Amino acid sequence: MDHATLLFALAGILVLIGLAGLVLPALPGLPLVFAGLLLAAWADGFQNVHWAWMVPLGILTLLSFAIDLWATAMGAKRVGASRLAIIGSVAGTFAGLFFGLPGLVVGPFAGALGGELLHRRRLHGQDIGHAAKVGVGTWFGIVFGIALKLALAFGMIGVFALVWWL
Repeated sequence: MDHATLLFALAGILVLIGLAGLVLPALPGLPLVFAGLLLAAWADGFQNVHWAWMVPLGILTLLSFAIDLWATAMGAKRVGASRLAIIGSVAGTFAGLFFGLPGLVVGPFAGALGGELLHRRRLHGQDIGHAAKVGVGTWFGIVFGIALKLALAFGMIGVFALVWWL
């Protein structure tokens, strides 16, 4: 197997692992997709996909980080979350990063639940039902974020493929 073929195979593997990482939050999905696309363009000497095409794809990759935080916060906000619950959901997302897949599932929910309980206790006494609703809303936000990132990933792959073959 020659050098270029090996690099293209590695690029394909990175893209596939990145796509899996969009659904399995323990992996950095879009950064891996971008790394695979960049490696494929580099392995070809940027002949088919010029480096200038990689800049907007890199910007879209950076945008995916904002999508994660935004979708989680919006999911909580849509079900009437307090500011403390939204802060808790974002903090729970970051904290969950250190605990792998279970942490990324439980972290945002626990953060939103805890933040909402703190808010409610100060105002009305504890309301576990509403706080749980906020936690579930946070999960729906995460699912929406995954859908947005999948669309972004397939859009990036589509642009790359289109540029490659045109």
